Amino acid sequence: MQVSFVLLVFMLWCACVAICDYRSRHISNVLVVVGLITAVLCALFNISPFGISAAQAAAGAAVGLVALLPFFALGMMGAADVKVFAVLGAWCGVHALLGLWAVASVAAGLHALWVLVATRTRVAALLQRRAPTFELAGRRSTPFATCLTVPLMVWLAAQLVVGGAR
Repeated sequence: MQVSFVLLVFMLWCACVAICDYRSRHISNVLVVVGLITAVLCALFNISPFGISAAQAAAGAAVGLVALLPFFALGMMGAADVKVFAVLGAWCGVHALLGLWAVASVAAGLHALWVLVATRTRVAALLQRRAPTFELAGRRSTPFATCLTVPLMVWLAAQLVVGGAR
């Protein structure tokens, strides 16, 4: 994989999403819209770092949005997480979404387990709560958008290192 300006822009967008989500559990709509517009423009001008066409970007965004909406409706996920997943679909295409979701879900589970251990919270205490979101130590939920973007950035960085070593 060749390092391109557009790939660096994508990595910077992912880093901004991860930092905002991790620090404040809030991702601004401006950041989401900038990511979506950039992904669509890259697809339209055929400069997507993932080789995504405009139709593939639209399909990826739509599937990404629809796939996580039930989790938002059940109060298990924030709206920003759903929107970020849709933008990642626009960048990477439908074919990447299942893998992204699976890796992010494992990362989110590990994060939740770490919070439970770090705060010495018993699982039984969580089961007695009536709140729909997972809140511990003053933090609302697991930063799922961070769990989506960080593994993706690590994978891309690894691909660049492996590709550069050849």
